Amino acid sequence: MKTEGMTPDEINARHAEKMAKRKAARDKILATKTKEKGLLIVHTGKGKGKTTAAMGLAVRAVGNGMKVGIVQFVKGVWNTGERKVLEHFPDLCVMKAMGEGFTWDTQDRERDVAAAKKAWEAAKKMMEDESYRMVILDELNIVLRYDYIDLGEVVECLRDKRPDLHVVVTGRNAKEPLLEIADLVTEMTEIRHHFRDGVKAQLGIEF
Repeated sequence: MKTEGMTPDEINARHAEKMAKRKAARDKILATKTKEKGLLIVHTGKGKGKTTAAMGLAVRAVGNGMKVGIVQFVKGVWNTGERKVLEHFPDLCVMKAMGEGFTWDTQDRERDVAAAKKAWEAAKKMMEDESYRMVILDELNIVLRYDYIDLGEVVECLRDKRPDLHVVVTGRNAKEPLLEIADLVTEMTEIRHHFRDGVKAQLGIEF
């Protein structure tokens, strides 16, 4: 907006007029958004923040009185800040750490496959339980990448989930069939990471 030669009152009036037009346009768009449904959300990409964003959704849901289930497919019981917060709401948040660490930690494919299948069974039970409004499948994309559980079964289950259930899937390298059925996909893109400069995981940032 060019303001050269305009008085402060004229600038404010021009700004108000411009913002009023934007608001009217946005209100018109919002008026067409009438559907309400449970979403399938995928957080993927090489950048940091996939699980963190999912945990933020968990906190938001709990804050709205919605019951949330969290299944961690890879991570074991990490003493993270979000776990400490959510443990204060045992009636609204159930967190199951089913993994035994990253596959390069265990170096035992059979053990990893068994842990992944056990986690998937727990996830299916949560999704079938109508008391849950949101289920987070943390690092599911990792076990799908290594073919620890059947991709076809997972896609079918998520595609046919309850209409009112939100499901959040995290992990890099999301498979294309999963992306195709998702309602919302966010790819985290790494621009810079402090780890590459020798900085270790920081309290309050990584855990």
